[in-house]
Amino acid sequence: METFSIGQTSARSGWSPRMLRYLEGAGLVVPGRTPAGYRRYGIRELNQLRALGDLRTEFGVELDELAFAIRLRQEPELRRAVETWLAGTDVLAADSATPAWVEWEQRKHERLLAARAAAA
Repeated sequence: METFSIGQTSARSGWSPRMLRYLEGAGLVVPGRTPAGYRRYGIRELNQLRALGDLRTEFGVELDELAFAIRLRQEPELRRAVETWLAGTDVLAADSATPAWVEWEQRKHERLLAARAAAA
């Protein structure tokens, strides 16, 4: 399989060597390494770089957002916490003019007050 140095990859992808290092550090595109530690990019990484550029152009996705998406995949506890938070942020409940997140916050505060009263 043909591989490319960071300079060759930069020329082929349009990403600067500095950005390629940043992307690696953020876990977005991780090249292989030679026994001496040099980065070697293959077709997979070139495709990832192209797709990353497309995501940014077509959807306005920022690199930190993609890095966070990777964290969500790798950290189940973080994913559960975000999913719990998202569950309470629906704009409107189906049968109510009150935003669902307001109701969720109200229930949370009611539980906190009940716990505090029980502890006293």
